Amino acid sequence: MEIATIVTTLELIAPLTLAGPWDNTGLILEGDRPIERVMVTIDLSEAVANEAREKKVDLLVCYHPPIFSGLKSLTALTSHGPALLGLLRKGVHVYSPHTALDAAAGGINDWLVAMFPGVTDARPIVPDELNTQTGAGRIVTIDGTTLGQLVPRIKNYLGLDHLRISGELDTTVHRVAVCPGNGTSLFKELSRSDAVDLVLTGEMSHHDVIRHRELGHVVIISEHSHTERGFLPVYANRIQEAHPDLTVLVSESDRDPLQTV
Repeated sequence: MEIATIVTTLELIAPLTLAGPWDNTGLILEGDRPIERVMVTIDLSEAVANEAREKKVDLLVCYHPPIFSGLKSLTALTSHGPALLGLLRKGVHVYSPHTALDAAAGGINDWLVAMFPGVTDARPIVPDELNTQTGAGRIVTIDGTTLGQLVPRIKNYLGLDHLRISGELDTTVHRVAVCPGNGTSLFKELSRSDAVDLVLTGEMSHHDVIRHRELGHVVIISEHSHTERGFLPVYANRIQEAHPDLTVLVSESDRDPLQTV
């Protein structure tokens, strides 16, 4: 399969027009291999690049773009340099969907809100101009329950032993806002009229947590990539369904850079 064919599929799953204007999405590194084996990952680390080479992967789909801002050089000393250079020498393609995959219908935002009971009235925090059912973040109404009842449900869904929480466990939650990764800037689009009880994201600064508490919001933080990584098997399955003749893998070496000890 040619790279253009599967890029078309990836853009149907997550149209790049939905990505943030500041983002860098799409085909990041164009190799020269025909596509037979695809691997999805959150980050491009040297361990992931080594795994891709060992498994003879032709296309590596990295959720986070390994080239993000202006690139003045590509050496062993630049960010992601060794990994990208190794893949380039093997002719491996690298693609990144990032915020397009967050915002898409059935994307990471929708996957996150699916963990809550009785979800209704789902809408983006910032809707896309052309399709208002898609866009950045999600706000939903859920069956009324307490934070204490939600915590084990969220931990199980995200596959975690620990969460960071700001709020009382007996707080009743009816309205939830979510954002994968870092929700700091997006949650600033919330207003008091949104009547949100809980905000959930991967990371947030100390002062923004305080701001949300002053607005009456309970805050749940999972660490950045824990709001994203669980979606990878879903994403891989969609690629596989579109192209049954391909082998589509989920990286086994991809890890969040932080751990709780």
